[in-house]
Amino acid sequence: MNANLESLYKIAQKPSRTIIGLMSGTSLDGLDVALCEISGSGENTQVELIQFDTVDYSEEVKTEIRSVFAKQTIDFQHLVLLNEWIGILHANIILDRLNHWKIPAEKIDLVASHGQTVFHAPKILHQQEKFPNATLQIGDGDHIAVKTGIITVSDFRQKHLAAGGEGAPLAVYGDYFLFSKKDENRIMLNMGGIANFTYLSSTHNPEEVFVTDTGTGNTLIDAFTRLYFPDKSYDKDAEIAKQGNVNPALLEALKADEFFSKPFPKTTGPELFSIDYVRKAQTQSQTENITIEDLLATLTKFSAETIADAIHSAINNTTYSPETFTVYMSGGGAHNPLLVGWLKELLPCTFKNTDVLGISGDAKEAILFAILANETVSGGTSDFGPRKRIPSVSMGKISFPN
Repeated sequence: MNANLESLYKIAQKPSRTIIGLMSGTSLDGLDVALCEISGSGENTQVELIQFDTVDYSEEVKTEIRSVFAKQTIDFQHLVLLNEWIGILHANIILDRLNHWKIPAEKIDLVASHGQTVFHAPKILHQQEKFPNATLQIGDGDHIAVKTGIITVSDFRQKHLAAGGEGAPLAVYGDYFLFSKKDENRIMLNMGGIANFTYLSSTHNPEEVFVTDTGTGNTLIDAFTRLYFPDKSYDKDAEIAKQGNVNPALLEALKADEFFSKPFPKTTGPELFSIDYVRKAQTQSQTENITIEDLLATLTKFSAETIADAIHSAINNTTYSPETFTVYMSGGGAHNPLLVGWLKELLPCTFKNTDVLGISGDAKEAILFAILANETVSGGTSDFGPRKRIPSVSMGKISFPN
């Protein structure tokens, strides 16, 4: 047997695996690094978070990624160069964190790398009949494997696409394995740049599980904060938005896009929800001259209402009353008191953070990819039924160090 395959076989046979999960989202704020000990697979998955850090991206890194991020016209050579450069950057971050934690690389079984999304193009957005759903994440897994000396699983979203999904959201798999519980209806709400939620029925039936994007989470709030306040990367604690008032005309124009009327599950990204999207809505509503405080208040309410509308729609399609649902929040939006406050006003559910379930809300997505890598080598048997866009597949490409 090839030595690489023999090494992978031994890892798959272990009672537990030490896996580093990596996640860098559309907010481009940095790389989440979650060191996990994972045993079992599928519905028997058990996770212990050993270490977690978010390593902030430098302004140089953010600038380089933004030069190609969610843009239809780019310098293609620069994209190619960034694919390798981001892979090396992520590898260096892994080695730095292991050194900081005083853990040798030889103790790590796998790295699970999501990569950096630079363009997400589901068919509902690109609307070109002959082309399929598509998405692209950069940060080459081979570079991570060679530089760290650790087997790396990466590029998870392509298998999801190939099997009929939209490449996102992938949270459904980890959410079901870790958080589905009989006798409690749960909504696992992640509010990153884009907001999404997983519906988990109290029946614990995987065929009732689904996940969908709802629209913008923090991406527009962050974009306009940076535009008007270059020294701020986001509206911390909604300090600016809380000084403004929601503009009803602009809010209505923002919510008018056909994305919000499309059926679940669906995905989206900053390719749609951009500064241009907001400027167009301002022109339509004749609100070009409102203050930045009013604009950020309206954008925050836009996120809250579209999230609440989507959850309402999901709940209304069940036989359960809204009061029986608990919404477990994660992602940067869970730290926005204005956004969370409005959600609580709009939804008659119980609200908690995922931390109460033993999983840090900030680490949750990085942990998810560690779980997906665990499924790649030792699981992949869970069945989510014959429904479209939630394929029952294991995901990820495997890169060996040598």
